[in-house]
Amino acid sequence: MGRIYYPTTATVVGDHRLRLRFEDGLEGEIDFSDFRRDGLFAVLDDPTYFRQARIDHEIGALSWPNGADIAPDTLYHWVREGEHPAAA
Repeated sequence: MGRIYYPTTATVVGDHRLRLRFEDGLEGEIDFSDFRRDGLFAVLDDPTYFRQARIDHEIGALSWPNGADIAPDTLYHWVREGEHPAAA
Protein backbone atom coordinates (compact mmCIF):
# COMPACT_ATOMS: atom_id res chain seq x y z
CA MET A 1 0.00 0.00 0.00
CA GLY A 2 1.32 3.44 -0.96
CA ARG A 3 1.43 6.58 1.07
CA ILE A 4 -1.90 8.26 1.79
CA TYR A 5 -2.03 11.95 0.94
CA TYR A 6 -4.59 13.91 2.89
CA PRO A 7 -6.73 16.73 1.54
CA THR A 8 -5.89 20.13 3.01
CA THR A 9 -8.69 22.22 1.50
CA ALA A 10 -12.08 21.70 -0.08
CA THR A 11 -13.79 24.52 -1.95
CA VAL A 12 -17.31 24.28 -3.32
CA VAL A 13 -17.28 25.38 -6.96
CA GLY A 14 -20.78 24.28 -8.00
CA ASP A 15 -23.95 22.61 -6.77
CA HIS A 16 -22.22 19.22 -6.63
CA ARG A 17 -18.59 20.11 -7.46
CA LEU A 18 -15.63 20.47 -5.14
CA ARG A 19 -12.07 21.60 -5.72
CA LEU A 20 -9.67 19.69 -3.48
CA ARG A 21 -6.03 20.33 -2.68
CA PHE A 22 -3.83 17.65 -1.11
CA GLU A 23 -0.76 17.90 1.10
CA ASP A 24 1.54 16.92 -1.79
CA GLY A 25 0.22 19.78 -3.94
CA LEU A 26 -2.13 17.73 -6.13
CA GLU A 27 -5.22 19.79 -6.88
CA GLY A 28 -8.34 19.17 -8.90
CA GLU A 29 -12.10 19.12 -9.07
CA ILE A 30 -14.52 16.31 -8.38
CA ASP A 31 -17.99 16.34 -9.88
CA PHE A 32 -20.42 14.59 -7.54
CA SER A 33 -23.43 15.03 -9.88
CA ASP A 34 -23.68 11.29 -10.56
CA PHE A 35 -22.59 10.16 -7.09
CA ARG A 36 -25.06 7.71 -5.60
CA ARG A 37 -26.65 9.54 -2.71
CA ASP A 38 -28.44 7.18 -0.38
CA GLY A 39 -28.20 6.43 3.33
CA LEU A 40 -26.04 9.09 5.00
CA PHE A 41 -25.35 10.64 1.60
CA ALA A 42 -29.05 11.19 0.70
CA VAL A 43 -29.03 14.71 2.15
CA LEU A 44 -26.33 15.68 -0.36
CA ASP A 45 -29.05 15.92 -3.03
CA ASP A 46 -29.72 19.33 -1.51
CA PRO A 47 -27.05 21.69 -2.93
CA THR A 48 -27.26 23.83 0.22
CA TYR A 49 -26.37 20.84 2.38
CA PHE A 50 -23.70 19.69 -0.08
CA ARG A 51 -22.01 23.09 0.34
CA GLN A 52 -21.36 22.23 4.00
CA ALA A 53 -18.56 19.90 2.89
CA ARG A 54 -15.37 20.33 4.90
CA ILE A 55 -12.11 18.57 5.58
CA ASP A 56 -12.15 16.77 8.91
CA HIS A 57 -8.48 17.11 9.78
CA GLU A 58 -8.79 14.61 12.65
CA ILE A 59 -9.54 11.74 10.27
CA GLY A 60 -8.27 13.33 7.04
CA ALA A 61 -11.53 12.83 5.18
CA LEU A 62 -14.03 14.97 3.34
CA SER A 63 -17.06 15.14 5.58
CA TRP A 64 -20.48 16.65 6.17
CA PRO A 65 -22.24 17.54 9.45
CA ASN A 66 -24.37 14.35 9.47
CA GLY A 67 -21.27 12.13 9.66
CA ALA A 68 -21.06 11.19 5.97
CA ASP A 69 -17.44 11.12 4.86
CA ILE A 70 -15.21 9.99 2.02
CA ALA A 71 -11.76 8.54 2.68
CA PRO A 72 -8.68 10.50 1.61
CA ASP A 73 -7.26 7.71 -0.56
CA THR A 74 -10.49 7.53 -2.55
CA LEU A 75 -10.55 11.30 -3.06
CA TYR A 76 -6.89 11.34 -4.07
CA HIS A 77 -7.48 8.59 -6.63
CA TRP A 78 -10.46 10.43 -8.14
CA VAL A 79 -8.47 13.66 -8.50
CA ARG A 80 -5.22 12.05 -9.70
CA GLU A 81 -6.94 9.85 -12.28
CA GLY A 82 -9.50 12.46 -13.31
CA GLU A 83 -12.30 10.10 -12.34
CA HIS A 84 -15.61 11.12 -10.88
CA PRO A 85 -17.79 9.14 -8.51
CA ALA A 86 -20.54 7.47 -10.47
CA ALA A 87 -23.97 6.22 -9.63
CA ALA A 88 -23.81 2.62 -8.49
